[in-house]
Amino acid sequence: MYQGSCLCGAVVYQLLGEPRRVSHCHCHMCQKQHGAAFATYLSLPATELQYIQGSGAVTRYQSSATVTRGFCRHCGSTLEWRDTTEPDGYVALTVATLDTAFEITDIPHICTESRSSWCPC
Repeated sequence: MYQGSCLCGAVVYQLLGEPRRVSHCHCHMCQKQHGAAFATYLSLPATELQYIQGSGAVTRYQSSATVTRGFCRHCGSTLEWRDTTEPDGYVALTVATLDTAFEITDIPHICTESRSSWCPC
């Protein structure tokens, strides 16, 4: 089982299943949200995500017509994004907020048409 948290520790979550997808997203929204060249997310069914502490501290921002992005209202840590049109009810979580080891190689890069020219990846 994987567990993660925000920077200040107010929000703690656990995954009740194995991630189904992992990707490095280069879209402009992820770049803006993370202040980085790309964001690394894992995806799994929302029913397999459990907030075990501080779920009330997760604030959601409607970043587009169908996507909400969740972050800790205390420290600002990016935690998740959800697409309301996703038929299987998946949630994407930021891999960097995991506190338990997560081993994966060969992560695909997506939305590369927005890749930053200064990114060596």
